[in-house]
Amino acid sequence: MKPLIILLSVFAISLLVTKIFLDNYEFALSGRIAMSVMLVFTAIAHFAFTKGMTMMIPDFIPYKTETVYLTGIIEIAAAIGLFISSFRVITAWLLIVFFILLLPANIYAAIKHIDYQKGTFNGNGLAYLWFRIPLQILFIFWTYLSTIKG
Repeated sequence: MKPLIILLSVFAISLLVTKIFLDNYEFALSGRIAMSVMLVFTAIAHFAFTKGMTMMIPDFIPYKTETVYLTGIIEIAAAIGLFISSFRVITAWLLIVFFILLLPANIYAAIKHIDYQKGTFNGNGLAYLWFRIPLQILFIFWTYLSTIKG
């Protein structure tokens, strides 16, 4: 829920700021700014809640802690890449693939009732997926519309 609030809040603020300073609503730019801020926010969680994030990764995957750190670094790199014109489109496509690849970890976490912030098995469970799956789809379309299409 927090990433969605950040995404929408930053988008609204960015739209307002671009209207004031550029005398035009810059939807694509505001969308990229919002996505980048959201990515940095979620990347911080990879370092702040590493234990809980490692619990989201199935046991058959090795190097869980390193994977969590790597995905946090990927999110930061993507946040930057969305603003480098020569990398913008490839960054967006890779980010879309990244969002698709994250979905199994979220499904696994829901099945196991993982609360990644507390590092416990007291999470929301499968009900969480009714929110998380549409959220992942929103992130995918948001990235496409604000970067590839925009």
